[in-house]
Amino acid sequence: MTDIRIKRIYEDAAESDGYRALVDRLWPRGISKDRAQLDEWAKDLSPSDEMRKEFGHDEDAWPHFQKAYRQHLTAKACQERMRELLEAAGDGALTLLFAAKNEERNNAIVLKDALEDMKSP
Repeated sequence: MTDIRIKRIYEDAAESDGYRALVDRLWPRGISKDRAQLDEWAKDLSPSDEMRKEFGHDEDAWPHFQKAYRQHLTAKACQERMRELLEAAGDGALTLLFAAKNEERNNAIVLKDALEDMKSP
């Protein structure tokens, strides 16, 4: 069973990260493709530009953002893409990489929860 983790892309890659997927729509500033050490850039699973801008990492907007993003992830294309991501990681770790400074309120947390729900029987 895949162990899903989240990590800021600015942290060094580790072997324990397993399959590394960037889940932001925009490429993170100051990170080269070599340093990122990605297995894939899953920008198709990231929130839309509109959702990102509405949220703006505003603590008060967090509940609305979570709800809107979770709704977005229920789309058939997102569900298929999430299954592909889990399959790519196999039985190892899946590390969802994000650039946001706030490690408690960001899209990777919401996506991780949605992936965990998908794993549950």
